[in-house]
Amino acid sequence: MNATINLFIDLHNRIFGFLERMADSWLLGLLARFVFAAVLWGYFLNSARTKVGEGITGFFSIQSGAYYQIAYPAVEAAGGDIGAVSFIPWGLIVLLGTYAEFILPLLLVIGLFSRIAAVGMMVFIAVQTFVDVTVHQIGAEAIGSLFDRFPDAAIADQRLLWMVPLVVVALKGPGLLSIDALLARRRQGVGRMIHT
Repeated sequence: MNATINLFIDLHNRIFGFLERMADSWLLGLLARFVFAAVLWGYFLNSARTKVGEGITGFFSIQSGAYYQIAYPAVEAAGGDIGAVSFIPWGLIVLLGTYAEFILPLLLVIGLFSRIAAVGMMVFIAVQTFVDVTVHQIGAEAIGSLFDRFPDAAIADQRLLWMVPLVVVALKGPGLLSIDALLARRRQGVGRMIHT
């Protein structure tokens, strides 16, 4: 009986060890970036679009909605006058938050500065969650709770799942099918040429 169990354990270890070695350098990062692109990129792109003007020139114009979404307490303190909101820190926060919502997801999807973009997105989601809970004061039902039997809370459940592909990219890298990997291969090639 022990021989049979050991045979199955050995077979298990060989099969999954082989799969892990084959996929380790490229699959997890690529899969994590694919999941992010398929599930979240559109969400962040549409959210970012609500913060800027229309068209190419509008991209460089932060709209009042961005202030209401990101810095509502400052807008409220200014009596609803966006022009009266101080640039430091509120205007800068709105500016950085708006363009981070465009740039970080794009970098992640194309695989350029992927680890930095993944960490940036984790910080972005944490700040977004903080703003949703404290500024927009969303209800307890939307916040939800971890380890309950309901997997659909907009904050606790969904945003934890949003973090998983980002953590994978931050820890494992973007995979071989990325601009980061292409640049690394190019640097290695140049390094070999210099040493020969």
